[in-house]
Amino acid sequence: MRVSIVDYGVGNIAALLNMFEYIGVEAEAVSDHAGISRAEKLVLPGVGAFDRAMENLRSRGLVDPLNEAVRVRKLPVLGICLGMQLLADHSEEGEQPGLGWIEGAVVRLDPGEARLKVPHVGWSDIRPAAATVLFPVTSTPERYYFVHSYHFVCRHAADVVATISYGDDICVAVSKDNVYGVQFHPEKSHRFGMRLLTSFAGV
Repeated sequence: MRVSIVDYGVGNIAALLNMFEYIGVEAEAVSDHAGISRAEKLVLPGVGAFDRAMENLRSRGLVDPLNEAVRVRKLPVLGICLGMQLLADHSEEGEQPGLGWIEGAVVRLDPGEARLKVPHVGWSDIRPAAATVLFPVTSTPERYYFVHSYHFVCRHAADVVATISYGDDICVAVSKDNVYGVQFHPEKSHRFGMRLLTSFAGV
């Protein structure tokens, strides 16, 4: 089954296409209504600022076809990094409303008394909250590569499917029905990233 990667000007599309090719999954970049309409699975990547990303989606006329694909046709969708944050209702980083597919808000990381570095850049072990399509139950920790200054705070705890310890425990993966999101970059996370993208492609 083909994976369609939404190209709206703020994501590293080439790296994802290369990774899907490497793991033997057919993938294409789509950037218009027609491309989203023929999709079977969607990946929503993103780097940069929340408002710019949402403005790009709206100015290119992609919000309505994305809502139709995800909310009506119930296609599986995976948000990556900023793409995960766009799944929320809104973000402290900007003023634009998000897609609102998973209830919650995006808030800035708090360095706290430990004076942690913000942005959080580097590798962290994730802790799955439960067995899901994205994460199996395993005794072997999985490490993923992060670059982020904000994190998703879900309204409903059941939507949190993985966390890391960064000062406090913070959500780094979400799932609700056909909607999935990860704060890290699976395309930069070697074997664990390949395993996760293979699992998503098999949904």
